[in-house]
Amino acid sequence: MQSKATAPLHECMHELLVLVLVLVVPLRSHLRSLARFKKSPIHLGDLVVSQASSTTQSTQSDDSTTTEAATATVSYSSVVTNVLAGLTVSLAMIPESLAFTFVAGVAPQVGLAAAATMAGVCALLGAQPGVISGAAGATAVVIAPLVASHGVEYLFACIALTGVVQMIAGQLRLGKFIRLVPQPVMMGFVNGLALVIGSAQLQAFKGIGSEALFPMIGLVALTMALIYAVPRYVTKKLPAPLVAIVAVTTLVRTAAIDTKTIGDIASVAGTLPTLHFPQVPLSFDMLATIAPYAVSVAAVGLIETLLTQQLVDSITERRTETHTECIAQGVANVATGFLGGMGGCAMIGQSMINVNAGGRTRVSGLTCAACLLGFIVIGSALIEAVPLAALVGTMWMLVLDIWDKSTFKRIGKVPKTDIVVVATVTAVTVATNLAVAVFCGVIIASLSYSWKSAQRIFVQRQVEEKAYNGNSAAVYVFTGPLFFGSTTLFGELVDPRSEEEAVVVLDFLDSRIWDGSGLEAINEVVAKLETCGKEVHIRHLSPDCRGLLDRAGDLVEVNVLEDPEYGVAVDYDRSILSGLGGGLLNVNRTDEERMQAAIKRQYTVGGEKIYVKRT
Repeated sequence: MQSKATAPLHECMHELLVLVLVLVVPLRSHLRSLARFKKSPIHLGDLVVSQASSTTQSTQSDDSTTTEAATATVSYSSVVTNVLAGLTVSLAMIPESLAFTFVAGVAPQVGLAAAATMAGVCALLGAQPGVISGAAGATAVVIAPLVASHGVEYLFACIALTGVVQMIAGQLRLGKFIRLVPQPVMMGFVNGLALVIGSAQLQAFKGIGSEALFPMIGLVALTMALIYAVPRYVTKKLPAPLVAIVAVTTLVRTAAIDTKTIGDIASVAGTLPTLHFPQVPLSFDMLATIAPYAVSVAAVGLIETLLTQQLVDSITERRTETHTECIAQGVANVATGFLGGMGGCAMIGQSMINVNAGGRTRVSGLTCAACLLGFIVIGSALIEAVPLAALVGTMWMLVLDIWDKSTFKRIGKVPKTDIVVVATVTAVTVATNLAVAVFCGVIIASLSYSWKSAQRIFVQRQVEEKAYNGNSAAVYVFTGPLFFGSTTLFGELVDPRSEEEAVVVLDFLDSRIWDGSGLEAINEVVAKLETCGKEVHIRHLSPDCRGLLDRAGDLVEVNVLEDPEYGVAVDYDRSILSGLGGGLLNVNRTDEERMQAAIKRQYTVGGEKIYVKRT
């Protein structure tokens, strides 16, 4: 591993102090958010020992012994389950971490150090304990060109900067935008990663002669059969992948079967990660070199992490905070950069193995990190004897588990655009990387939604007798959203030249104006009507629309009882809003109160309000 020689502790104190400051200062708000659990039940992930229950036990002396015994049994069982899950994950993580180091072009110990550091730090600070982080292939692909051109020291600096970018993203709460990822994109992401994970296992068969090929295939099949059968016919208390790996390893050792092992890939032996400051010049040129890679790695890592977090949330039925996970990933990458690691992110494969094996608490992640360090320092000989066939079978069973089996059933039952999105994200994930795939999927889904919404604006014309000053008026009642996608169709719904009535009313009671393009479209229609000599009135516009509509003025017919109140998706100018007349506003509320009420209505989805602050 690329690091300085081990120095006496007193000689490293100044470096240690700097590292502590780098990690702790951005963590202040993160730690404050974690501190809210102080007065609630004591948490170790989902392993809870409730203070309230302790009080109840003390007041109910007759049942205290029985209750405490039951609690101890449940806690012990949970700890054992999570420890075994962490051990299983660590075994499955080693070959992938070694493979990703070859992709990135670094020494094997760099990947193993990253796997242990990422798993441990994220287990301590992450929002979702079921998520397992480590040296991931998605980030290895991005940083490989940097290592090839500038060396491993630039890699360490890049990973540290990546962590800073991710912590900033967490502080700004950018993780919430992951909710904008549509379900078809999520399905394509899962299917794409399943193909990537499955195809990556084929590397284990390279360089194997015909005599060793069939035994290895048989061992893979045996591993998959054991993983399938153990929880169904033997026991669910032990993780099936761990049972299969131990059984196949024992069989290979006992029967002296000649097959490929982890030791044939690379040596796992090494030392504990030590503090190491990247040996790079502190200059603008250096920052300009690593910044693009750091931003790319941060984006790829956060996208894969947040999507994995959502998947684990749905399985564990526990919603967790995205910004907390972003900060945890950032801290882990900063620590990895200063401990000589290649960085990483959440790993969907290992996370699914963890969850399926019963890992629900921080114990499983911490066990995984401890086992990885133990394998590196004292258990390398044991781990290097594990057959690759056992790990290949484990990963292929994982592929079968995470592949969305309803993909092909949906064909013909869902919109064609959803099928296109799933296929595109899956293909791009396999061909390039996750970030590009998700962006492509979101763009396609957004364009599809905009196009469909743009076709949903309609108008109904009716004539009201003696509406204004004894004159009849043509009332155009609009229905549907008015935004940048529907402005062209909106302009075609009103034909000033064919309108016979001298007075025209544009009624927006059943329509919603979503952006500034919709406001401009109203301006243009009003201008055309005025050019043709029509008297124009507009009613049922929200106060925001009336204030921002250039031509509103006396054209707006104020209807206090029926006018809707909702926000428009544009940046408000306070001077414009303050210029609204008293007749247009509820005099009992301030501008700020009215704006907050309007925004809350505008951003309400399925009964859940998304609060948006305006300045």
